[in-house]
Amino acid sequence: MHYIHSIRNTKPIEDRIAYPFNIASILNLNELRFRSPVTFIIGENGSGKSTLVEAIAINAGFNPEGGTKNFNFHTKDSHSELFNDLQVIRTAFRENDGFFLRAESFYNVATEVDDVFEDDLGALETNYGGSLHECSHGESFLNLMHKRFSGRGLYLLDEPESALSINSQFRLLTRINQLVNNKSQFIIATHSPILLAYPNAEIYTVSEFGLQQVEYEETEQFKLYKYFLNNYQKMVTELGLHE
Repeated sequence: MHYIHSIRNTKPIEDRIAYPFNIASILNLNELRFRSPVTFIIGENGSGKSTLVEAIAINAGFNPEGGTKNFNFHTKDSHSELFNDLQVIRTAFRENDGFFLRAESFYNVATEVDDVFEDDLGALETNYGGSLHECSHGESFLNLMHKRFSGRGLYLLDEPESALSINSQFRLLTRINQLVNNKSQFIIATHSPILLAYPNAEIYTVSEFGLQQVEYEETEQFKLYKYFLNNYQKMVTELGLHE
């Protein structure tokens, strides 16, 4: 199931000068199509992947700091202006659910959830598994996925693995699959080689040439992790970590 068909950068290329349009991946982005229910965007820190997912989320109607479309709180405006020049082309289908999860501002979302359900703790337990502040960071992420995400939804996740152990990432993969089977679409920025293993997902790597589709075993995440695990003693020596 797809709710977003594609995105287009409507800013003329000669005007792509100031931030964030001077980031190479966004400078060279013209159109990106989503052909799989799960799309990953990967790249180095500062490459523009989170900026792009943020802009898609805002354009799709989500709060810039995260949450559902009904969340309208803000603590500090830190999002870029990319959403003003990004066109989101939707399909004929409309989602019944949705959420924008960004790791860096999840504390603010958890606080907003507590405020919204302050007088209805039963609904808080039903929808979020209780106060997200009373869980560990990783537990709050998983509670959100299992309790709040209900299916037939559009879910945009920015580095969801940041608070998760390896076992928890396995659980997240399973939950993503359950939701995909319930007609959901995911767009995810990640560094995790575990999440990237989701079958038949499309993976786009951001580079100086824009966004390029890549196969799982060709990603840096897969190759570097595999090399390190197979050669960790050599790598530790090369990094100068031996006394």
